[in-house]
Amino acid sequence: MQQSGQMGMQDDMSMQASKDIVEVAMSDPRFSTLVSLVQKAGLVDTLKGPGPFTVFAPTNDAFAKIPKKKLDELMNNPDKLRSVLLYHVINMKVTASDARTMPAPTAAGAQLSVKTSMRGGMKSVMVDNAKVIQADIMASNGVIHAIDTVLMPKMNKMGKQRSARMR
Repeated sequence: MQQSGQMGMQDDMSMQASKDIVEVAMSDPRFSTLVSLVQKAGLVDTLKGPGPFTVFAPTNDAFAKIPKKKLDELMNNPDKLRSVLLYHVINMKVTASDARTMPAPTAAGAQLSVKTSMRGGMKSVMVDNAKVIQADIMASNGVIHAIDTVLMPKMNKMGKQRSARMR
């Protein structure tokens, strides 16, 4: 996870921390596809709730990697769309400094695999097959981490999400 050295970043982060997850995402053009899908799935009120939440937020570039046919199918299946989006949410606040290699239970009921490593003195975080490209976008009810790939929960043959078993 990279830290920005730009002047004014602290002021921007302070102002964002007074906004909830949805408002912060709406104010960042990189998340316009995510915001429209959250609205379509009826998850706005959920993500405006008290939290705390950690949202691994795919950027517009991440959504562009999904073939159009698959994205259209997802958009036309509200239950599946909701499940995929909730797979990006953890019901606790996990900042970059708190992140460690671990399974993380999602709001969809499945487990994400979080892996951390140090590269060149910088902490790198992977969530399933996605790389965190910007960490710690603070909100009043949690934190957003921008990711480069849309996370897809593993589905069983019946099309239902499988939840990971505790071992």
